[in-house]
Amino acid sequence: MRLPSMTALRALDAVARSGSVSDAASELNLTPSAISHQLKSLEQTLGFALTERIGRGIRLTFQGERYARDIHHLLANILEAGQRFDGQLVSGRLCISSPAGFSTYWLCLHIAAFQDLYPQVELHLISPRTPGDTSDSNTDLFIAYGMGDWPNQHVQQIVTLRFFPVCSPRLANALGGLKSPQELSGCPLLHMLDHSDWRVWLAAANAPHVEVRPGIVFSDAHFVQSACIAGQGIAIGDNLISGEALSRGLLVKPFATEIESNRGYYLVADPQKAERPVVRAFCEWIKTQLSAPSRTAHHVRRTLNRETFANRSDG
Repeated sequence: MRLPSMTALRALDAVARSGSVSDAASELNLTPSAISHQLKSLEQTLGFALTERIGRGIRLTFQGERYARDIHHLLANILEAGQRFDGQLVSGRLCISSPAGFSTYWLCLHIAAFQDLYPQVELHLISPRTPGDTSDSNTDLFIAYGMGDWPNQHVQQIVTLRFFPVCSPRLANALGGLKSPQELSGCPLLHMLDHSDWRVWLAAANAPHVEVRPGIVFSDAHFVQSACIAGQGIAIGDNLISGEALSRGLLVKPFATEIESNRGYYLVADPQKAERPVVRAFCEWIKTQLSAPSRTAHHVRRTLNRETFANRSDG
C-alpha cells in the first residue's frame, strides 16, 4: 500500500475534530469539495470506508474513527518534533552566496534578525561571479537570480518580481519629464545582464519600436541601481531592489506600467545540503521575511535608532 498524502490525513483529522466538512475546509483554507476529494482519495489508498452519508452530511465510520484517532496522535507528534526545532538546535557554519544587488538592497538590511534568532550559527555571506551562478561547492545555500532552471538542485522561489522603469529625479527633470514610453527613444538606457528586460517592458507599454541599443549592460542589479541613482540613465527596476530608493526619493517611476518578470530570486541548494537544519532554518526565515508586510525589521530598527538618539539627546 502506498503512503497516503499529508493533505488527506490533515483533512481527515480536521473533519474528525470539527465534525463537519465545511468547518474542516475553513480550518485548512480549502473548499468543501476539496476536503471531500481528499477523503475519497484516502479511502482508495486505505481500502476501507472512512465516512458514511447521514442526510445531507457525513459522519465517520467505526474504522474511520479509529484511524482518525491514530492519525491525530501522529500529527501531534510531528508538530511536537517541529517545535523542538528551535534556535538552540540550529548551529554550525552557514555559507550563503547572494548577488550583490539582493545583498545590498535587502539581505544586508535584515540579516541581523536571523542572527538574533540563531546566535549559534556562524554565518558567511559571499557574492557569486554572476547572479545565477551556483557552482561553488563550498557554498551551502545560493540566493540565485534567474528563471528557476538549476537541474538536479533543490530550488524554491522566494520572491516574484514586478518590473518598471526607474530613474533619478535629476535626470527626469533634465529630460523635461517623460510623458509616454515613446519618448524613451534616444534616452540613455541601463541594462541588467542583457537587453531583454527593456524589450519585454517596451512591448507591454506599446512602445516596441524604441531602440534599446546602445546602452550600458551591467552584471548585477547593484551596479545598475547605483548608476541609475547617479543619473547615468534609465533602468528597469523592480519591487524588491528599488523599493527603498523609491521611498527615499532617490528614484522615481516615470511610467505606471508594470510587468511580472519571468525571472526572480530563488533558493538553490544541493539536495543533501538542503536537509541540514541550519539551511532549512535560513530558508524558512527568509521566506517568512519576504512574505511579511512592507513594514520590515529594517524600518523598525531605523525607527528604534531614531528614538534612541532622541532619548540620548534629551538626556
